[in-house]
Amino acid sequence: MDTQHFKIKLEEEKNILESELSRLGIQDPETGEWAVRMDEAPSEETSDPNNRGDRDEEFGVAENTLQILEVQYKNVLHALEKIEQGTYGTCEVSGEMIEEDRLEAEPAARTCISHIN
Repeated sequence: MDTQHFKIKLEEEKNILESELSRLGIQDPETGEWAVRMDEAPSEETSDPNNRGDRDEEFGVAENTLQILEVQYKNVLHALEKIEQGTYGTCEVSGEMIEEDRLEAEPAARTCISHIN
């Protein structure tokens, strides 16, 4: 398996995810966790209930999107660590090799096709 090929793909995905995460949120330097930017947070200052509702909804969407992106980001970082450790491409359930076409479609995959959750 050409791990260098997958490392390049993962680095590209990491850069895209970092850009998207930075657009939506800020990262806590101590924990590495991401949170929605405070300027995106709902405000009590909005007097119109419709505007406040729209803002609350936008915040909720941003928060959900941020959580999804953060999971993807952590999976990419995990896969990059596995490349460095020489264990990339091994199913975390069975220990068998993950199918290369699965890795091509999802380079950060942790399991083979038969162990997808």
